Amino acid sequence: MRPDRAHDGTSSRVYLPVAAISTLLLGPGTSATQPAIATCARHNTTVLWTGSGGVRLYAGAHPPDLTTDWLEHQVRAWADDEQRLTVVSRMYQHRFGTTVPPGPSLQHLRGLEGHRMKVLYQTLADRHRLRGFRRNYDPTNWDQQNPVNQALSAANTALYGTVHSSILALGCSPALGFIHSGKQHSFVYDIADLYKAKHTIPLAFSLHKEVNPDREARRRLRENFRLYRLLPTIVTDIQRLLNPDITFPEPGDEPEANELVHLWDPDLGPVEAGINYADELET
Repeated sequence: MRPDRAHDGTSSRVYLPVAAISTLLLGPGTSATQPAIATCARHNTTVLWTGSGGVRLYAGAHPPDLTTDWLEHQVRAWADDEQRLTVVSRMYQHRFGTTVPPGPSLQHLRGLEGHRMKVLYQTLADRHRLRGFRRNYDPTNWDQQNPVNQALSAANTALYGTVHSSILALGCSPALGFIHSGKQHSFVYDIADLYKAKHTIPLAFSLHKEVNPDREARRRLRENFRLYRLLPTIVTDIQRLLNPDITFPEPGDEPEANELVHLWDPDLGPVEAGINYADELET
């Protein structure tokens, strides 16, 4: 495609306002020219290569001027144990749909979440008359698993891709998780867990009679993500988790211009870059 437009193999052309697009998702069958990607980079448009419907993420390209505001929010909260626990509490509040009383230990919160998920699995198993259901994921014996487990594994993988895309679009690190740790996708697992009880688990149980449950799970999940506008929801949820005091602009408001770069100073805060500060050393 040319730097400013796309086409679907026919004579029709669609002009892309890349200067007004923050993130561009390129799905299967897409090809892009070098000038097209360079144009996206010049206009600070993040480009992500995804699966169909954006439910998998294969690679991402960040523009050089993407702000680090949300990455810095994430790192500050992650590096401080007290702030990290506060973010964890917000995550559990999001899952429970209610306020978590102040002061509970992380072990207590994990126990509450474990009980909640156990009840959810049992309720759905009873509803679909699946006696003795157990959650099991064994990639080495995929064909031997029951349809619910196959559908749930496929749906969760699709959810991880959508969450990963959202995290990269914000400029955050997928590796710095608050509940999970030790893997490059730790933050992906943290955020994905916020939506499993509503989107992937009930869907998987509804597919217990399907011949190809994993394929059907991916197809239906794509439709659900579009219907519920999950991608923008994930972005705003991450922002609220990292900064609960955030105020979102009104529709039609122009975004504030970001400085390209500044210098860090522990006493003065951000100071202007591109200036020679040699005079400060003179006595």
